Amino acid sequence: MKVDGHELELSNRDKVFFPDAGLTKGDLIDYYAVVAETMVPHMQRYGVSMQRFPDGLGGHGFYNKNVPDYFPDWIETVNFPKREGGSFDAPIVNSKAALVYLADQAVLTHHLYLSRADDLEHPDKMIYDLDPPEGTEDFGAVREATLDVRDALEELDLKPWVQTTGSKGYHLIVPLDRSADFDEVRQFAHDVALLLVRRNQDKYTLEQRKDKRKGRIFLDMLRNAYGATAVAPYSVRARPGATVATPQDWDEIASGASPRDWTIENIPNRLAQEKDPWSGMMRHAISLSTRKDKLEALLHQEHPAEEERD
Repeated sequence: MKVDGHELELSNRDKVFFPDAGLTKGDLIDYYAVVAETMVPHMQRYGVSMQRFPDGLGGHGFYNKNVPDYFPDWIETVNFPKREGGSFDAPIVNSKAALVYLADQAVLTHHLYLSRADDLEHPDKMIYDLDPPEGTEDFGAVREATLDVRDALEELDLKPWVQTTGSKGYHLIVPLDRSADFDEVRQFAHDVALLLVRRNQDKYTLEQRKDKRKGRIFLDMLRNAYGATAVAPYSVRARPGATVATPQDWDEIASGASPRDWTIENIPNRLAQEKDPWSGMMRHAISLSTRKDKLEALLHQEHPAEEERD
């Protein structure tokens, strides 16, 4: 298969990767080839942590941060220093050929680092990862939480974007202008979540310990950290049915979009009929510094939550 001038020798197309749906490695490769035009622009500036399943979901899966020696030279990389010392070379998916090659290497899911390859210390997005209460699949509750976080961000004149994760919940993204480092972004994300906890401590929590959440939704902003990743838009998840992380319009969330509505079988038709909701998202990148005073004022208007006093 020739892609972008590169001859790719694809192997084992008939190997079953998703036994429940009867989908093969070839189906995975074909899916990524079809969505590459939409997906690559969301990936082309970032290192990728690769989640690989050489024998599909019926076999062993693993995360691969470092580019193997046998990857071709035309796969671009970024050297990623580790805080504890050393470094690794993460691949950058900046072409259809790279996306298809990784699919042939059994990369089901692409997890993107939150900062661009040219400046790893300053993220270009703030993220919330919202899942249902522990031990449940209460998608209605987490959908309501997603809308509440959106409303809080909009109070601060921030425009959030949303996608289903293809797994348990939703990701909210605020594009940033890279003026803040990870610590500043994480603190801001924490304070917005704290505002929601103070307003409704029976529904929401920042308790990291699961046994202290008591059925409340954890407003998870912990991904806002150096070296953390988030699933790439339109990436396939390692779940039955080959579900896909899918950018959404907010009216789709409000009308009941579920985290697992989209799969490799229906996404191509979606993209053929509708514009990518995240198209042009990074043109709306903002600075958090101009919103800090307003956030602090809103926090002072609310009484501290009980969990803050524990």
